[in-house]
Amino acid sequence: MRSWPTKTLALGGDYNPEQWPRPVWDEDIALMQRANIAFVSLGIFSWSWLEPAKGEYDFEWLDTIMDKLHAGGIAVDLATATATPPPWLSAAHPEILPVDVDGHTLWPGSRQAWCPTSPVFRDYALALARQLATRYHDHPALAMWHVSNEYACHNLPCYCDECARHFRTWLRRRYEGLDALNDAWGTAFWSQRYTDWEQILPPRRSTTFNNPTHVLDYKRFSSDALLEHMRGERAVLDELSPGVPVTTNFMTLQHFRHLDYTQWTPTVDVVSTDHYIVDVLQHPRAELAFSGDLTRGLAGGAPWMLMEHSTSAVNWQPTNHAKAPGQTIRDALAHVARGADTIGWFQWRQSRAGSEKFHSAVVPHAGADSARFREVEELGRIAGRLGELVGSRVESRVAILHDYQAIWAAEGPCMPSSELDALEAAHAIHRQLHDRGVTADVVHPSADLTTYAVVVVPQLYLVTDEHAAAVAAAAEAGAQVVVTYFSGISDEQDHVRLGGYPGAFRDLLGVRVEEFFPLGPDETVLLTDGTGTWWSEDVTALPGTEVVSTYAAPPLAGRPAVTRRDVGRGGAAWYLSTLPDDDRLGALLDGVLSAAGVEPTVAALPRGVEATRRSDSTGSWLFLLNHTSAEQTVRATGHDLVSDTAVDGSVRLAPGGAAVVRER
Repeated sequence: MRSWPTKTLALGGDYNPEQWPRPVWDEDIALMQRANIAFVSLGIFSWSWLEPAKGEYDFEWLDTIMDKLHAGGIAVDLATATATPPPWLSAAHPEILPVDVDGHTLWPGSRQAWCPTSPVFRDYALALARQLATRYHDHPALAMWHVSNEYACHNLPCYCDECARHFRTWLRRRYEGLDALNDAWGTAFWSQRYTDWEQILPPRRSTTFNNPTHVLDYKRFSSDALLEHMRGERAVLDELSPGVPVTTNFMTLQHFRHLDYTQWTPTVDVVSTDHYIVDVLQHPRAELAFSGDLTRGLAGGAPWMLMEHSTSAVNWQPTNHAKAPGQTIRDALAHVARGADTIGWFQWRQSRAGSEKFHSAVVPHAGADSARFREVEELGRIAGRLGELVGSRVESRVAILHDYQAIWAAEGPCMPSSELDALEAAHAIHRQLHDRGVTADVVHPSADLTTYAVVVVPQLYLVTDEHAAAVAAAAEAGAQVVVTYFSGISDEQDHVRLGGYPGAFRDLLGVRVEEFFPLGPDETVLLTDGTGTWWSEDVTALPGTEVVSTYAAPPLAGRPAVTRRDVGRGGAAWYLSTLPDDDRLGALLDGVLSAAGVEPTVAALPRGVEATRRSDSTGSWLFLLNHTSAEQTVRATGHDLVSDTAVDGSVRLAPGGAAVVRER
């Protein structure tokens, strides 16, 4: 087994040699060495090559490339190749195919055309994993196992009869009996009471809205079903290839919310994720930072692995914009700044055919004689110098709570507003902190909150008593706690907490809300110190609660909009019943940060420059990323590992440039 490369910031990516004639393989490895590529993810979509017919395996080509990669000094993250079944399997067993909410079969011809609960698919997948683990456990190129690929990217949720059977089994484990299920689902409404387990189906297309808790439990089940599938492959690897680290690539992008990764992290040895810039977002750079902070939160603050991103354009957006010169380097360093120790791309060599032939790669269609490949070569030289910070951690004194199950519940049917994105407040607050050079950990409510000076609770619609108590305890211990609208509304069964909103946080905040007044996407509400968007509420401030600002227009004129209450030993609980405009939100957060004693990473940070810091027992490294088209100057002292030059008092960042300053 080969050790994972740690002397350098490891660069690499998906490698698909089966797409190319064998003379290209030697050229590939030579180019990898030129670009300081340390690893490749191999065989992710190669099932039809490894098993061209049932039980007939062909490993000669994989043996050959594994040997060549080892000879070239390149570590292999070897896939179990089970992401997509080969055509012969789908033809022989059409029952493995997923079914959509309307009962339509999703046919092969793309990828991931398999049902998450299909026992037939699982048997074939585990058989292939067993063959690979047996054959390659002792191969000197093997450094990590890569289970499947981007779980749930295309085949979740599935509503087939097999999933219905597994769902009923899952429900039997979750609930003591049908009485408990009926109570949890509130089936007294609309005559939905179940008297036999066999009556329960997935929440397929119905005449109107499905039961919200039924929908929520099906999302929980669907995440668990794929997790069980991954655990099955993991068990094979543990049996036949013990000691080799195992990972699978999460997708912590803003739009991907199918899996509760908090429950997945114990199943992997290395937390890895994929991330791609989504140009249609209003703030794509801020979303990249949020994704990195979320991934770091899933990793418990430890360094993590970026399995995939793009050197330039992708292929799946309405308009696929190429990256500007220098952006390949800056985007990669943006992930390192958030805690990544390994940077991978999809893919190594740009495909000539197939659905992703216009997706960028390290080696583009133009070949190695191209500006894009030369930029990767330059990043390879920088990565060598950045090896000294591998293993260090990102500094943060702010936590933003994030819970996939709360998101699922908030996105359920029949909510006060279908326009409200469950992450709207989280992204807005994170972006304001990001713009100020204040780093935030994005963590699950079960995380240890005692180490944070500021705890943000953004739209945490569903919350357990235990997690609500942990938030209150953080305030009692001296933290500044910021709770936004539509938080604490329901318990884990999606039952509304009675007595007035915001339910679980009402006593902590010292407020009581009688009614919601949601706003449409183009509506605003006037405040005494700005405007609010997305939401408003009829708030009453209870005795001892300070009113920071009020609504200034009917129907809520004069009612509190933002409040603050002193709590415990110097702590405070702030409530935002609307999302203030950027200027007002920023000013509010400045007050919160000041009260908490949280300083920005760099004082007087120019607008459009991103600043974070990583540190360990030996010293610290300051990351500065210039997202503007003008030169910027930032105070710093040390040695810039990007330009390999000394920094004495200030660093000049070229337009779109970056610096990583060793400060010790």
